[in-house]
Amino acid sequence: MRAALLASPSPLREKAPGDVPYTKGCGKEENKEMNCFEQAGRVVIKVGTSTLTHPSGHINIRRLENLVKVLSDLKNSGKDVILVSSGAIGVGVGKLGLKARPADTPGKQAAAAVGQCELMYLYDKLFSEYNHTVAQVLLTRDIVELPQRKTHVVNTFNRLLEYGAIPIVNENDTVAVEEIEFGDNDTLSALVAQLVQADVLVLLSDIDGLYTANPRTDPDAKLITKVPSIEQVESAAEGAGSSLGTGGMITKINAAKIAVDSGIDMAIMNGNHPENLYRLFDGEEIGTHFIRKKE
Repeated sequence: MRAALLASPSPLREKAPGDVPYTKGCGKEENKEMNCFEQAGRVVIKVGTSTLTHPSGHINIRRLENLVKVLSDLKNSGKDVILVSSGAIGVGVGKLGLKARPADTPGKQAAAAVGQCELMYLYDKLFSEYNHTVAQVLLTRDIVELPQRKTHVVNTFNRLLEYGAIPIVNENDTVAVEEIEFGDNDTLSALVAQLVQADVLVLLSDIDGLYTANPRTDPDAKLITKVPSIEQVESAAEGAGSSLGTGGMITKINAAKIAVDSGIDMAIMNGNHPENLYRLFDGEEIGTHFIRKKE
């Protein structure tokens, strides 16, 4: 068993973030030339189904353990960490022993209900080994359309971060239908980053970043390391590459639009090796960096 003293709960601030607005690290004038990931104080990290699971739908335990270890260490370094985690339906499919992802809405919602329990059980168990507390936050799209609900969600996030907890966010697939669903967790993660006034958003995917063409079919495809203008790369987007996920590059570019327009830097990087998050937050050039629009 790992020592429980690897981390201690974050001390409470004198006032809740709801009383004192969070000061974004990347917006500090004296640090304006620094890499935004180096100075980020509040980060949102999204992990996709294809990163969390094997093709069978069962949890990729080794990768999940590595991810939790790295996120715990980032938390120990003083960062506020919010994790947006896909995988409920995929994990539910594996847990129920289904041969394929259900095609009908009740089937998907039933798989999500089972899979979400399994996901949170694993996250709670693994993060607790590093003495970190997690919280489940399930959202539907109406929270960004109804001002009162939006206010309550923002206040909850702020208080959880004040208490030193790590919010783990997913769409509420069990109740979400077309009218109130986000549709993909790339968009959800960008909206969460906007809600919590994050400094940066990181999308962990099954690909190294944004390419000039589909690298799975075109050997001449080149990785785009920096995107100063989101409009320049929209034509490079293509559809989903995994049968278990619903994302794809187009949803990641849509998420980047939301993020950079909100003054938030975003990166897409391969989630197969979560330890590369260290390199990203140490200022190394890894994956694709979408540069925020300056105020």
